[in-house]
Amino acid sequence: MSTQDVSLEMYACDAEVTWCPGCGDFSVLRALKRALVAQNIEPHQALVVSGIGCGSKLPDYLHTNGFMTIHGRPLAVATGAHLANPDLRVIVVNGDGDSYGIGGNHFVHTCRRNPDITHIVENNAIYGLTKGQYSPTSQRGVVTSTSPEGSIEAAFNPVAIAIAAGAGFVARSFAGDPRHLEAMIIAGMNHHGYALIDVLQPCVIFNKTNSYEWYRERVYDLKDGGHDPSDRETAWVIAHEWGDRIPIGVVYESGDRLSYED
Repeated sequence: MSTQDVSLEMYACDAEVTWCPGCGDFSVLRALKRALVAQNIEPHQALVVSGIGCGSKLPDYLHTNGFMTIHGRPLAVATGAHLANPDLRVIVVNGDGDSYGIGGNHFVHTCRRNPDITHIVENNAIYGLTKGQYSPTSQRGVVTSTSPEGSIEAAFNPVAIAIAAGAGFVARSFAGDPRHLEAMIIAGMNHHGYALIDVLQPCVIFNKTNSYEWYRERVYDLKDGGHDPSDRETAWVIAHEWGDRIPIGVVYESGDRLSYED
């Protein structure tokens, strides 16, 4: 089959999209579709696994194999699916609460095991589906319905945790730059082993701090500075950079590990 034979229309579905207007989930859905087409993957060759949350509705809006798991469990299900059928292209799409909160144990051990799956985390630093509680990636001091005087907890750092836990591919992107997001998904899919793409994704309803404008003033692309993703020590430093400047791009990639299936 030629590249021209796979099209975006093949992945279109008629389900009504219930995301809020302006939600970053739209960019993730579009970028994933484009990445699948760019990789010449037909709908029956891919499986999208999700959990519970706004972004975890994504398999409903994509014409391909889908599996919506219980909260926090998509990585475990995806690992099993790929072990059963190594020829299937397995992608996990879930939110920061699902992945880094209730699913934190699975996240750490998936990095360690290194199954050949691509993991896209819609990181909006809030629990959107349940109406705005602070999440693992909410910054200290954020005021929400469950932290009216400001959260006292330090934010979870998924990029640093993934590197420390042994992930072979760790990247970050921004929902406000869909072309960059598409490129990161393609790079993750081309990596043999577990690939994390942490997506900075505004929640326009419940997170009034981390807006599109807030991110645009801060994000910068690592490739513009000539960063070498194979340099683990530098990647570790970059993983802790947050605030006035926030790096996006491939933070770390190592090609010296066997996948779990291998």
